[in-house]
Amino acid sequence: MKPNKLKAIVCGATFGQFYLASLKILQDHFEVVGLLSRGSDRSKKCAKQYGVPLLTSIKEIPDTVDLACVVLRSGVMGGEGTKLSLTLLEKGIHVLQEHPVHHKDLAACLRAAQKNKVLFRTGDLYIHLPEVRRFITCCRSLSKQQKPIYIEAAYASQVSYPLLHILSEALTTTRPWSLDQVSKTKGPFQVLTGVVGGVPLILRVHNEVNPNDPDNHLHLLHRITIGFEGGSLSLTDTHGPVVWNPRMHVPEDVGTMKELSEAEASFLTANSVEILGKHTPLSYREILTKQWPAAIGVDLLEIKEGIVTGTKFQTKSQNELLISKQWQDITNMLGYPSMVPNSVHQPLSVSTILEAGEEKSQAELLYER
Repeated sequence: MKPNKLKAIVCGATFGQFYLASLKILQDHFEVVGLLSRGSDRSKKCAKQYGVPLLTSIKEIPDTVDLACVVLRSGVMGGEGTKLSLTLLEKGIHVLQEHPVHHKDLAACLRAAQKNKVLFRTGDLYIHLPEVRRFITCCRSLSKQQKPIYIEAAYASQVSYPLLHILSEALTTTRPWSLDQVSKTKGPFQVLTGVVGGVPLILRVHNEVNPNDPDNHLHLLHRITIGFEGGSLSLTDTHGPVVWNPRMHVPEDVGTMKELSEAEASFLTANSVEILGKHTPLSYREILTKQWPAAIGVDLLEIKEGIVTGTKFQTKSQNELLISKQWQDITNMLGYPSMVPNSVHQPLSVSTILEAGEEKSQAELLYER
């Protein structure tokens, strides 16, 4: 094995194509020597696009492979991902498996990796997205000044694992952890309440799936607000922006409108909302073809560093086990998602609401006088 360039294969052509795109960006670090799939039309197109051999059997995997990216549904999701990972680990191949992985399967993979002196890691691109990192960094900064007092999050059940991963990095700890109530509304969301890291938690979960198109029709990915005494920090979407809303407070010694208009307290003169960082809205095409592969690249480079240097990632492995257990707790409490086989894509262009968005209210007109 050459330390500067690892031979890699990708297992799975659906989400696996994002890994292929990432590996292409990192071609100075990795050489892709195969795409393992069942031979579907999609896999043939992907193999041709990236100029790699299409492998349809584990027996076809070259003996020189250093790293396998297993991008298949794990056993708990009804797929073959975990079984394949264990087989590859037994062959002495390092494995990066796309989340989620059941904590028992994860423990088995970690044991197999230790036995065969290789590495096993779970992949999660969401934790590396720019606006998610900004949210985590800002939350850590705020937590040095004040303790979080509540967490409110809305997300799709398909991305529960990344939500917990985000919270594990944003908070100083995720223990104690408990879920105490779940309620089903008439709409597409279920509501969970609980505690994470000693902080009260409310989760609104879009727990529906179209069995004919399970990767689409999500109402959102992640929307997270963490409250402090001084205000609230919000990740308005997985791709941003991150927003700070200072808490409104009128001092007791301000008794008249004149005194209020002349008050100089910083919490009165500061903007009532701030977009943090230099957020540039991106199209979904750019997010999917540029930002996601770049985020996957962070996981690839981390596991490469571990392979080359012999780093064991024990702390990260323990954290992955905790996240996986918490993910399983949420999954068990929510139950199976509701089936919505008739959901269809009905896009709305922003141009249809631009004019309405520019219309000024009567209060705005009075304010401008």
